[in-house]
Amino acid sequence: MSNNFSTVEFKLPKINRRYIRYAVAAIVILILAFGSIYQIAPEEIGVILRFGRFVRTTDPGLHFKLPLGIENLSKVPVQRQLKMEFGFRTRKAAAHSEYITTPDVRLESVMLTGDLNVAVVEWIVQYKIKDAYNYLFKIRDADATFRYMNEAVVRKVIGDHSVDEVITIGRASIALAAKEELQTLCDLYEIGLQVDQLIFQDVNPPDQVKPSFNEVNQAIQEKERKINEAWSEYNQIIPKARGEAEQVIMGAEGYATERVNKAEGDADRFRSIYREYSRAPLVTRKRLYIETMNEVLPKIKKKIILDELQKNLMPLFNFSQEVTK
Repeated sequence: MSNNFSTVEFKLPKINRRYIRYAVAAIVILILAFGSIYQIAPEEIGVILRFGRFVRTTDPGLHFKLPLGIENLSKVPVQRQLKMEFGFRTRKAAAHSEYITTPDVRLESVMLTGDLNVAVVEWIVQYKIKDAYNYLFKIRDADATFRYMNEAVVRKVIGDHSVDEVITIGRASIALAAKEELQTLCDLYEIGLQVDQLIFQDVNPPDQVKPSFNEVNQAIQEKERKINEAWSEYNQIIPKARGEAEQVIMGAEGYATERVNKAEGDADRFRSIYREYSRAPLVTRKRLYIETMNEVLPKIKKKIILDELQKNLMPLFNFSQEVTK
């Protein structure tokens, strides 16, 4: 048998070397362009390293850098509000957020108070990066260091207060003190962070003693309510009694002044009448008699006028009948 196979030769089309050079040059230019041009978002700042050494920072916008790994870019969100959670973690942030708590996370919130009681303190820290260089190069793993600093500061501040202050009346002031001390520590370590808020999310006693603690709180609240009610009644009754007492005193003083003035007026009137009487006794006596009659006679219902010169018997009058009008 003979092999009748025929061989077929395939020949590649000839490509102009000039086109190959153009294509290679275009690819190199694209690689260099993509490695050189970069964009910084409005909330970020760019940190440029040349062979691993810091050389400059760039503001938001379009910029250029040396390609091929000569210069490397790190974007730092200096305007973004960052948050750390302690004692819990947010699984889903929404209108009804979902949280998770593992045993390791739970340990972050268990603390000893100044009166040797235990409190479970969950808190949130909101912060910003204010110095990108310090944040990247001053301390290794600044986020982990900042978390440890939070725990240390909050445990120290909680340890300086009683459990009642931590859980009830002193939460706001304790949180403010912890924020200020945390910022002082950040500035001391030059970590490049600015603490905006430290908020105690939830502060409770341990679950084992929570019923007893709630009963104590209810008793304290009932005590405060009774005290407030007593002060309210006091503020209603005492000012009223004081006002009535002042009214009586002022009325008595006014009456006394009136009586004194009237007595002084009567005395002055008597003295003036006496002076007139001493000058003309008959005239004054006559005038006093007439003035007295002018005051008395209009008040008398029955009047009987007799002549002083009458010498006959006095006529009989029926005095038993009453005059009605």
